Amino acid sequence: MRESRLFKIVYHLLDKGRVTAPELAEKFEVSVRTIYRDIDALSEAGIPIYAEAGRNGGIHVMKDFVLDRAVLSEKEKQEILTALQSIRAVQHVESNQTLQKLSAIFHLHAENWVEVDFSRWGNKGTDNEKFELLKTAVIQCKSVKIRYAGVCEAMSSRDLAGAVGTVKGISDRIVQPYQLAYKGTAWYLKAFCTKKQDWRIFKLNRILDLEILEESFPRRDFPKPMDHSEGNYNQITLRFPKEMSYRVFDEFDGTQIQYQENGDLVVSAKMPEDAWLIGFLLSFGTQVEILSPAYLKEVVAEQAKLIYEKNKL
Repeated sequence: MRESRLFKIVYHLLDKGRVTAPELAEKFEVSVRTIYRDIDALSEAGIPIYAEAGRNGGIHVMKDFVLDRAVLSEKEKQEILTALQSIRAVQHVESNQTLQKLSAIFHLHAENWVEVDFSRWGNKGTDNEKFELLKTAVIQCKSVKIRYAGVCEAMSSRDLAGAVGTVKGISDRIVQPYQLAYKGTAWYLKAFCTKKQDWRIFKLNRILDLEILEESFPRRDFPKPMDHSEGNYNQITLRFPKEMSYRVFDEFDGTQIQYQENGDLVVSAKMPEDAWLIGFLLSFGTQVEILSPAYLKEVVAEQAKLIYEKNKL
């Protein structure tokens, strides 16, 4: 037990840089006296660890100290290589060199087990370039000028019909990128929008152009999301023929789908009622039947009529 705690203390110091004895005592649930005994034991074992008194004092490990590779178990070594494979999959060039060096040091072969391509079919790699630029901006805390195609936001059901097809249009914005996030089937950028003076989430596919600026910004934490859970949405029930099962399982979770005796699939899901939903339902053409709510059937039918009037010969 003590040996495990000693290693954990070293790892913690390497991660945090400098901590106090009471902080270590609280973290490892031992007394301060025990922590000082542990520090003495580590020092006697050859670990360059120091305890300094005073206002700016604390416990720390000598700068540039690294643990011997033997400290890591075979499983931990493989986990490190696996993590680096994941990083290399998103085209981080430096990680490939690190992966090769650590593979040699650990005497382990890192299997090329994953490949990630951010580009859409026929995109010719521009999505990958966009991702790389935004990743650089996030890491370096650089502002980015983007041209973004916005869409209308969620609204109440009574406003749904009039809002279908409404867009905010294409606008130029300067944002302070915080994080790239993958959700569902798409990548998003969490960023502070200087135009709106508020946090926003931008879909990468809708960022038409971007430019990294010289302006830097202090890193801030992205605020915790408001409660947009499914509990705030209305239940929508849809019926699909069995021929659409390939797409139904692409779009919905298996727990939301029920098989009917004739092979049809009935989906019950809580979804936001906005312009996106109407477009989503229309994308199924004649292969979807809205069972409820009734007003949603009316909205989709009206939009289908407008599409017909606009495109008839």
